[in-house]
Amino acid sequence: MMDNLRTAANSPVLKIVLALIILSFVLTGVGGYLTSGAGSYAAEVNGQAISRAQLEQAFQQERNALQEQLGDKFSVLASDEQSMKQIRNQALDRLINNALIDQYSRELGLSASDEQVKDSIRNTSYFQTDGKFDNNKYLELLNRFNMSPDIFAEQTRQNLVNQQLIMAFSGSEIALPGEVKLNAELLLQQRTARIATLELKKIQAQQEVTDKDLQDYYNLNKSSFIASEEVKISYIKMDAVDEMNKVSATSADVDAYYEHNLKRYTQPEQKKYSLIQLATESEARTVFDELNKGADFGKLATKKSTDKFSAKNHGEIGWMEEDALPEELKQANLKEKGQISSVIKVPNGFAIFHLDDVKPQIIKPLSEVRSEIEKMVKQEKAVDAFYALQQKVSDAATSDNESLAAAEEVSGIKVVTTDWFDRNSVPAEINFGAVIHAIFEGNLVDGQGPTGTNSDVISVEGDRAFVLRVDNYKPETVQPFEKVKDQVTELVKRQKAEKQLQVESEKLLTALKEGKGEQALKDAGIQFGESQVIQRTSQDNVLVGAVFALPLPKEGKAEYGLTKNSLDDVVLIQLDKVTPGVVSEEQIKSMTDGYQSEMGNAMLESLLISLREKAKIKLGHTE
Repeated sequence: MMDNLRTAANSPVLKIVLALIILSFVLTGVGGYLTSGAGSYAAEVNGQAISRAQLEQAFQQERNALQEQLGDKFSVLASDEQSMKQIRNQALDRLINNALIDQYSRELGLSASDEQVKDSIRNTSYFQTDGKFDNNKYLELLNRFNMSPDIFAEQTRQNLVNQQLIMAFSGSEIALPGEVKLNAELLLQQRTARIATLELKKIQAQQEVTDKDLQDYYNLNKSSFIASEEVKISYIKMDAVDEMNKVSATSADVDAYYEHNLKRYTQPEQKKYSLIQLATESEARTVFDELNKGADFGKLATKKSTDKFSAKNHGEIGWMEEDALPEELKQANLKEKGQISSVIKVPNGFAIFHLDDVKPQIIKPLSEVRSEIEKMVKQEKAVDAFYALQQKVSDAATSDNESLAAAEEVSGIKVVTTDWFDRNSVPAEINFGAVIHAIFEGNLVDGQGPTGTNSDVISVEGDRAFVLRVDNYKPETVQPFEKVKDQVTELVKRQKAEKQLQVESEKLLTALKEGKGEQALKDAGIQFGESQVIQRTSQDNVLVGAVFALPLPKEGKAEYGLTKNSLDDVVLIQLDKVTPGVVSEEQIKSMTDGYQSEMGNAMLESLLISLREKAKIKLGHTE
């Protein structure tokens, strides 16, 4: 919600960064760095906090991603308060899902080593120049998004763990080749057709109307010619970004935050393990004896372990923290580097574990994270100051309900007065659904005009709020006939044209099916165009749907149908030929992989539903 979010999130690099993240956003899912004290969270997931600041960042990123996709059309979405609330809820849902996946991955013992994290970052195409890692590009992107290398590395680590989980589900479903081949052939089927168009606007231009026609239409449809109600209002706008510029983070604030969140800046002790897994206890004890006689653990793992994944890597299963250890490794109770466990029962047989290496706990010194904490403290203070300002303005507007003078005085924010506007011409600065609702559907006006009262504080998008009053009001009225006569004329002509078009198109279709189409088309002044090959993936969805709904031509005889295009013209269709789809083995394999991936994602979605049903999720302040 702060200024850096309004600028950085608009960068075209956003899509590239988003592509790096599975089930999360850049700057989200790093709860430890963003969680603040009690009462400041947006949600708690099994005791893990999602801070308000974290939610604001996720919301702004999703909002700006939509803005990039929709361009100028985004303003329509942004003006709808309900749509903005839905986007905020979606952002919170994603954060909650991310926390659940993170917790579940830890239960399964999934992890990613430091080397894997480095490789992932170095192999990211955006960070490369001529196929080689470009450190300048890497640092430039981090600076744009105000991220430290440590935060980005931890986000990448979580992303790799999430990918492991997704890959596990994606590979768990089997698609039958015959089923995939049949669907592929239908998908790739091609249809050769010709079309002829009866244009509505040409028929509309030929229509003649009388004054009686127009007057009758106007009398029956007066409710369609209402001049909207109009208002003039005064308002005060409160913006969270302004509060950010007023707050500061003292050294004492930073010290207190660091001490309170010390665990967040602590890298727990990590241990690197290897594994040899055998099918039976007797085989495991034989290998255990060999190890005690000095045999090389890695070589035995490669040669004898039934766990093929780790066997390829000399038995290595990676670095793990104590909290993420599976029960079998906890049972092994390995403390010192080089130590070997006894034979331990595991779900798929029996295992011997080896402690390869140990990394001691590391606590980041305050000097390394001071600037990061200063930003967080300022952001939390700004959020609190913004809410306090809203309360102060609300109290003033309630106590002095005759004007906004008292609210202006306590806030130091100048009152803005508008010119006349209606629902369809709301000034851009106040063009939000909640504001529009308060003006036109709240208690600020009644049948007699403005009620002379101030509104409650209206919060929009979490980072702006308004208090307002209606100064002048014009009720809606029916526009006189003479003022809308031209509009009525076009409506009556169109109505007549649509009826004529329906009759003519149905006659043409009947003539075509009876083999008399050539003369009928000539009389209508139209003809079929050149043949075109239409696929299910073609752009014109309406035409594609109509073409593929027609039955197969029999004995070289064309099939005919009709549909309407986006202009309400009637489109006549002559289907001449259907070509079955031809599918190669490579395409079948590709589609099978896609099918399995879809099934894996569906199973992952089911897992999330199950995790949410079992989880203790507590919502906090989300606005």
